[in-house]
Amino acid sequence: MSKKPNAQIRGLIESNAGSFNLIPGVVIIHETVNWTVVYMSERGLKQLGLSLDEVCSMTNAEYYSRFFNAEDAKDYVPKIGAFMHANNKEDTLSYYQQLKFPGIDNWRWHLSSTKILLRDNQDKPVLSITISIPVDAMHHMAAKADRLLEENNFLRRNYVHFSKLSKRERMVLREMALGKSSLEIANELHISSTTVDTHRRNIRDKLGTKSSFEISQYARSFDLI
Repeated sequence: MSKKPNAQIRGLIESNAGSFNLIPGVVIIHETVNWTVVYMSERGLKQLGLSLDEVCSMTNAEYYSRFFNAEDAKDYVPKIGAFMHANNKEDTLSYYQQLKFPGIDNWRWHLSSTKILLRDNQDKPVLSITISIPVDAMHHMAAKADRLLEENNFLRRNYVHFSKLSKRERMVLREMALGKSSLEIANELHISSTTVDTHRRNIRDKLGTKSSFEISQYARSFDLI
């Protein structure tokens, strides 16, 4: 391997490589300092069209920019960092990732689960192990993952606008997204319909939209409905 892992790491990988290749998914082992790959099972190497040495010689930036969608990485990368920092022995972290393989134009969703595999003498993480399985065969899962990514991206783009809304305006926004009239919202919140109309105008001004679809997007992305 190009990274020349120490004897303990080599022994751990070599003694389990046969089992890793039997798992119905891709097994990836990362070292935790630079988050570079030190092992990948044969299934993953075949999908990437690379040898183990080629994968292990890639930097973190090269590996992720080449095969992974940067948009959904904004969601799961901070979670991985927090997970590794927490360093809980029994915990695992599951998350969705999109990958693009050589010769294939479309992103493919995968469900990945990560666990700390090896710690040093100070009990700090040295290696992580990730098992990644495709969700393409389960089309409803892939569709849900697409919607989740879209909502997360919308949230990041529009958080500043949403944060301008008062607590009452967020309540009115929720009812607007549910398609209720000003009179219905007034009865629901025990305020006058004139006040509701004022809230509606202020909400649209602060969010910079007159689109009912975008109003619904705000409500979904910020967990109001």
